[in-house]
Amino acid sequence: MSLNFRVQLYCLLLVFSALKGEGRYLHENEVTAEGLFSLLNSEVKRELSKDFIYRRPLRCLDMLSMEGQFSFSALRPQLNCAVYLIFEPSEVISVEFSSVDIDCSRGDFLKVFDGWFLKGEMFPSSEDHALPLSERYAEFCDSGVLRRTVRSSQNVAMIFFRIHSPESGFTVTVKKLSNPFPCNIISQTREGRFTMVIPHQHTNCSFSIIYPVEIQIQELTLGRLDSNDTPAKRSAPGCGGAGDFVELLGGNGVDPSKMFPVADLCYSLSGPAQLKVGCDSAVMRLVSSGKFINRVTFQYRPLDRHELQTLKGNHVEDFCFIE
Repeated sequence: MSLNFRVQLYCLLLVFSALKGEGRYLHENEVTAEGLFSLLNSEVKRELSKDFIYRRPLRCLDMLSMEGQFSFSALRPQLNCAVYLIFEPSEVISVEFSSVDIDCSRGDFLKVFDGWFLKGEMFPSSEDHALPLSERYAEFCDSGVLRRTVRSSQNVAMIFFRIHSPESGFTVTVKKLSNPFPCNIISQTREGRFTMVIPHQHTNCSFSIIYPVEIQIQELTLGRLDSNDTPAKRSAPGCGGAGDFVELLGGNGVDPSKMFPVADLCYSLSGPAQLKVGCDSAVMRLVSSGKFINRVTFQYRPLDRHELQTLKGNHVEDFCFIE
């Protein structure tokens, strides 16, 4: 299976997850199976010339993973629409309102959210984002002030819109920007390897994989203590008293603050520490006091059906399955 196909299939799985959510912008949509599967071929990554601008129309429920200029024109009232944007982990997203023709007085709106809403939950959580929730929205109709360009804080963002009048619409230009210290990432692939670094910053960073996975921590460097002999342990009482630690979380949503603590490490580690998480989502979360340079390197792969059945059989009382 080609990389492009895997990425687009994964995006389709995210859209299915979104449809099962409780988000107030999505639950009234009538989406057919044909409409969902058409998303699979909606975007093909390719080598483009430097001066070429990729263009295509947007759907009411859509996903974007490449730069370009994207337009929406309503053929009928569209009241609950959302576009998910996801780029590489080392990139953030710039969204520019190139042209907008909507009627704010009739209840139309167009807004960009710094993060994702999925299955009724938010990523990154309020605990892990530098901005308060109210400042993570940029709305075209807000007080009549147009903020033409919005930049995300991580590799995911969303566009919400509601349009009542046919032929009304908008155009946005989406660009990717380099991010030297990625923080709060949703993985674009089902498997891979990643290094998360927090350089002397008092912050929390999460790497989210929306799939049941096996995660192997290959190296962990924390400034607090240095021990190569401490294995991963259950969070009871956990690393709550430590200023610098890494924790693995599992859950069936995307908000890390609502997830189950699987294991944590309060000490530096050289050598593999491996865990299987059978939840819909798994999150590697690095917590930093800001006094040190903290780093964690890990790799992940999806669990196959047999592994999931084994985990389920061993932990029938849990809402997701951990080994």
